[in-house]
Amino acid sequence: MDRLDALKLFVRIVESGSFAAAAREAGIGQPSVSKQIAALERHLGAQLIRRTSRSMTLTETGQSVYEAAVRIVGDVSDLESSVGVRQVSPTGHLRVTVAPVFGRMYIVPHLGTFFARYPKLSVELSTTERTINLVEEGFDIAIKHGRLDDSNLISRQLASSPLHLVATPAYFNAHGRPTDVDDLARHACIVFAPMHAPRAWRFVTAQGPRVHVPSGSLYSGDAEHIRTAVLADMGMAQAPGWMFAAELESGAVVRVLEHDAPAPLPVHAVHAFGRRVPNKARVFIDFVADILAMQSGLAFHTDFQAESQAESQAH
Repeated sequence: MDRLDALKLFVRIVESGSFAAAAREAGIGQPSVSKQIAALERHLGAQLIRRTSRSMTLTETGQSVYEAAVRIVGDVSDLESSVGVRQVSPTGHLRVTVAPVFGRMYIVPHLGTFFARYPKLSVELSTTERTINLVEEGFDIAIKHGRLDDSNLISRQLASSPLHLVATPAYFNAHGRPTDVDDLARHACIVFAPMHAPRAWRFVTAQGPRVHVPSGSLYSGDAEHIRTAVLADMGMAQAPGWMFAAELESGAVVRVLEHDAPAPLPVHAVHAFGRRVPNKARVFIDFVADILAMQSGLAFHTDFQAESQAESQAH
């Protein structure tokens, strides 16, 4: 048994979520995968993986071995690259989940450049507003907006996006502009309700934090619907700057209550890998970070560390 190859295979099993997926990625049969892991467990004198007919989980020892194996495999890969043993372009298939509107506006238009740069990579985009379990559903990366829940996942903040209260000039000409948070009760709101419940609008006023639960004629869990309804003069929405950056620039939509705007929303790339991120995932995350940096301004802020520090001091 080649111990390094066995560790690489073990890492592949954990990150793909199954023996069958690891076998496909490695181009070998599943019985061979099972034999190599069994040999690795015998060599280490400990069970690494608990398997049932429906699931696969790591033992406590398996989790420790996985974390160490990720470091070892990464160190070897870095060493090979640094001495020029093999300068290989990243290869493989990458599964990424993004919010639908974000993917349409900021990821898909740039993928041609990405594929030209990395011709041996393919990307599968899943667009959903719901929360994804990366490990159980077999995703490599998620691009998430907003504060992250505590978890065992690894994240990298790519940017932040200011939150704006927006509507079209036509809507404000017909209904007037709100001058404070209390005014919102008399306005038509386009309500983002991803889990069938309205997402509250948050503000930071001179008197302190305020929360407004919006109500209106349209409720939707799809941000594309929210965007379209605002542009159709149907009412106001509180939305991240990236959703309306071009329209804010052109004047097709305008901001109100800017002095009460809450803290910007962070944008993270989240993955289930250990400290060593596979090269195929790393280059994609770097590519998205570059896209957001190019859009810096009304859509995104890249000086998010300073924002985080200011927010911490405010609290």
